[in-house]
Amino acid sequence: MIGTAQALVAPGKGILAADESTPTMAKRLAAIGMESTEPRRRAYRELLFTAPGIGEFISGVILFDETIRQRTTDGVPFPEVLRRQGVIPGIKVDAGTTPLAAFPGEVVTAGLDGLRERLGEYASMGARFAKWRAVIHLGEGRPTTACVEANAHALARYAALVQEAGLVPIVEPEVLMDGAHSLERCAVVTVEVLRAVYEQLARHRVVLEASLLKPNMVLPGQDSPVRAGDDEIAEATVMALREVVPAAVPGIVFLSGGQSDEEATARLDAINRMPAQPWELSFSFGRALQAPVLRAWRGDDANTVAAQAALLHRAALNGAARRASYRPELEKVAVEPPATS
Repeated sequence: MIGTAQALVAPGKGILAADESTPTMAKRLAAIGMESTEPRRRAYRELLFTAPGIGEFISGVILFDETIRQRTTDGVPFPEVLRRQGVIPGIKVDAGTTPLAAFPGEVVTAGLDGLRERLGEYASMGARFAKWRAVIHLGEGRPTTACVEANAHALARYAALVQEAGLVPIVEPEVLMDGAHSLERCAVVTVEVLRAVYEQLARHRVVLEASLLKPNMVLPGQDSPVRAGDDEIAEATVMALREVVPAAVPGIVFLSGGQSDEEATARLDAINRMPAQPWELSFSFGRALQAPVLRAWRGDDANTVAAQAALLHRAALNGAARRASYRPELEKVAVEPPATS
């Protein structure tokens, strides 16, 4: 497990989050004028996972329950397709959020019931890591201590079960961008949430060396009248992490949240330009990697090569950001896929 965790945050690489639920995938396809059907979702996933040389920039892929069971047109299971590319298959195991009783406007993540059995099945299908997302809303009187503690406790129980199954848990407590809160308010809440999470992980005997953290970057709310520069965001993010994340954690794989693909990459680069930290600072992006792919593909098989090139280009830019060598002008430079043997 420790080796898998380290491989997922290997230098210059990061994780592709392709774990969208069926309703979320329907929204993504609707945005390009496509109806969401199982064959169409399968074709899109195949496009992603068979992109030539994807393993040069992508260390792992998070799959959804439907996706881990799908196969290529040649009949090869998707986890095996990824393995052949040098990419580690993973699986989203939470069941989404549900209202937190007695706390209006707050949620807790469901999915612990039957998780031990599901993890055994996923492991037998080739998954080597898992992911669970907790959602924290900022607002008047939110988050409450009860909400933070409920989500931290669920994350810790999940992580312990995942390690029991021999897999690496990715722990994802996301403080949402929704709202008009300031950068400073986001920083305070991020520290509060992460402190609670690591207290619970310790109580549940989770081996930190065999785990990864997937947090939000510290950002002002999307409706905040005061914007923040990339360097300011990077400094606030690293300061928050240094306050509470143990050095035993091998790596931090940031989510992109509501950021554009270019914003997420530029800010990841700014974070990696900060003085050296005890963890690898990587990415686990979904929309910020896939948005240009969907725009290039548009549901037409004739656009497969262009769509795969868009994925490799975006992944390569994030690989550059991991090395603190990203520059905005690289957005317009074509990336040649690595030679394959």
